[in-house]
Amino acid sequence: MIKNLLFDLGGVIMDIKRADCVKAFEAIGMADADSYLGEYVQAGFFAGVENGSLTAPQFRDAVRGVLTHPATDTEIDHAFGCFLKGIPVHRLRELEALAKHYNVYLLSNTNPIMWSQGIARAFAADGHDINHYFKGIVTSFEARVMKPDPAIFGYAERTLGICPDETLFIDDSQANLDAASRLGFHTLLAAPGTEFYTELQHANLI
Repeated sequence: MIKNLLFDLGGVIMDIKRADCVKAFEAIGMADADSYLGEYVQAGFFAGVENGSLTAPQFRDAVRGVLTHPATDTEIDHAFGCFLKGIPVHRLRELEALAKHYNVYLLSNTNPIMWSQGIARAFAADGHDINHYFKGIVTSFEARVMKPDPAIFGYAERTLGICPDETLFIDDSQANLDAASRLGFHTLLAAPGTEFYTELQHANLI
């Protein structure tokens, strides 16, 4: 029996656009931004700030080290934030509706810059902060490991106090879903262009 819904963030709840982020970093002088930024997982110092091995200031200094001209912290943060396109209010209200029937949790590959800026603003769109929508939250930079590494699912299990066989993990990456499935989680693909609430309806879970 499914008691818990464990959500990915980017591409499931929040709209994202990798190409805009690549262009923004190119605009501040990063010649090879495309090689660092992925749809589901990042590389180099972008991975470092998401897996917690680099702090936000260390990440910004690493970025400056590959730029063709100087950039401020604000310019770097703005470029990184271009990945995020926001959350439609109807999705926030759907999360509230789901919380009446399930324990709703979040498991996200993210970083402290996006978390405290663009993500925080997006969740405030309907008058609440992010903690209003979830019973518990796991971020990669706090767990110090990223999906699809199995260790992050073990961390989520321990930290959130959830059992995999009672938990449905919802993500837009098949690799992440496969990793969770091998550990006993139920899984649901929210493919690009679909809505998680509709997919849950199709699965007869709401």
